[in-house]
Amino acid sequence: MTAAIPFRAFRIHNDDDGYRGAVEIIDVDALSAGEVLVKVAWSSVNFKDALAGSGKGRILRNYPLNGGIDVAGHVVASTDPAFKEGDAVLCTGSGLSETRDGGYGEYARLDARWAIPLPRGISLRESMILGTAGFTAALALLRMQDNRQTPALGPIAITGASGGVGMLAIDIFTRAGYEVHAISGKSAHFDFLRGLGASACVDRHQLVFSGKPMDSARFGGVLDNVGGDMLAGLLPLVQPYGNVAICGNAGGIAFNSTVMPFIIRGASLLGIASAGTARELRDTVWQHLATDWKPQHLSRIATDEVALDGLPAVFDRMLAGESFGRTLVRIGDEQ
Repeated sequence: MTAAIPFRAFRIHNDDDGYRGAVEIIDVDALSAGEVLVKVAWSSVNFKDALAGSGKGRILRNYPLNGGIDVAGHVVASTDPAFKEGDAVLCTGSGLSETRDGGYGEYARLDARWAIPLPRGISLRESMILGTAGFTAALALLRMQDNRQTPALGPIAITGASGGVGMLAIDIFTRAGYEVHAISGKSAHFDFLRGLGASACVDRHQLVFSGKPMDSARFGGVLDNVGGDMLAGLLPLVQPYGNVAICGNAGGIAFNSTVMPFIIRGASLLGIASAGTARELRDTVWQHLATDWKPQHLSRIATDEVALDGLPAVFDRMLAGESFGRTLVRIGDEQ
């Protein structure tokens, strides 16, 4: 039994008093079941967190729950022998702020199956600059390379490039040896994106697709955060046997296309579902992120840092399309 420990958490309710989220005091006994109790140092803010925390998207399946789909901190107690007191760990997705309490609290209890020992080469803070966004980008690269993507096929188009996944993907793919073409509707950020490694920036408002089932091949592959017409327009531009990895739907969940890019050029469409990624893949991705794929510009990408009390304002900015870069949530001490 863990002794009673009251702590602050951003907790989300949906009951007779309505849908709401705010900082409140709870006890560790109220946390979801799990083998590993963690004193949280850092979390981050993702679009999914903004939807859940504001009620604009019903992400949670159980109530009440602490928000935050990312968490990093140190083990306080564990019933699993794989973890001991003081170990630095992280967790992304895996039901956090969906079916179990997430990272927006001074303590979190994790399922040992999904708790990742912090790899050498990154700090807890860096792991949360990466968070779900960086993990998603790196998982896309891993799946593309597993399907024979190489830099020799040509540049990688990254859509939604000024978002969190897009920025980190530019840095990660560049580190892995790929030429990156960033596609974004925010041309004011193009110099910033070039500073992350993009060799070319394309304004999506000026991007015109022919509408043909096949067009001149322009990209070796695509990491798409947008979906909709953007995805449909890029498919005919992919080189033979290139991969298109889909990890977002900012432009819509449906797209109109033909079979031609697939049966003529052998293009592959890869779905990137980071939240439910198998444990062995998680370990592989995080090892890459701590070593050969570690972004070189994490300090630039982390553009904001808030405490738990600052979360509602961040949610509002993010949902209004006014956020830029990654927002860290400082909860405890790094040490």
